[in-house]
Amino acid sequence: MPYIATWSAEERSAGPVVLRADGRGIAYRDEVPHDRDAEGVLWMRSGLARGRGKPSFGAVHPARQRRAMRLLLCQVCAGPADRDAEGVLWLLGDDRDDWPGWPEEMGATHPPICRPCALVSLRLCPYLRRGHAVYRVASPEVAGAHGMLFAPSPDPASPRPVPLGPALLPYDDPLTPWLLAAQLSVRLHHCTPTTL
Repeated sequence: MPYIATWSAEERSAGPVVLRADGRGIAYRDEVPHDRDAEGVLWMRSGLARGRGKPSFGAVHPARQRRAMRLLLCQVCAGPADRDAEGVLWLLGDDRDDWPGWPEEMGATHPPICRPCALVSLRLCPYLRRGHAVYRVASPEVAGAHGMLFAPSPDPASPRPVPLGPALLPYDDPLTPWLLAAQLSVRLHHCTPTTL
């Protein structure tokens, strides 16, 4: 079971979010310091009950995903991701047609992986069986976050911002105060194709 997967006993909360007191973004009404990361972005709340209930392969646990990305841990076993002289191992869905030079400069939201877990993932993951690419990344850089983008309510009397849709934003984007983050994004630099 992937370390970053959410379990049914881990309650996720996307709100309710309210307008910040200064009107420049979103907040929780009962916000506490650990609700925001060091860059000031608000994060989705999620319970901690790994291994309890049923796993949800399609739902990523925000806190575990962020930990795996920041520490370059394997997304499956939470041990160190595979690393050699060419960089950290990333197993990606095959989107080579997205742009010339892909995945260089890509904002990845899936953490890296160790070699044994990569081999198991290729056998068990339906998404990767449709097509995958294996890369060594020499310079992964924490760059932003993916989540739900909000905007002020069209009703000036309402403190409830309205969701606009999912967005992947770099930390220096002026819209980040309006983002409820669910996944940390790492920009991939100096990517070298490889095999397992």
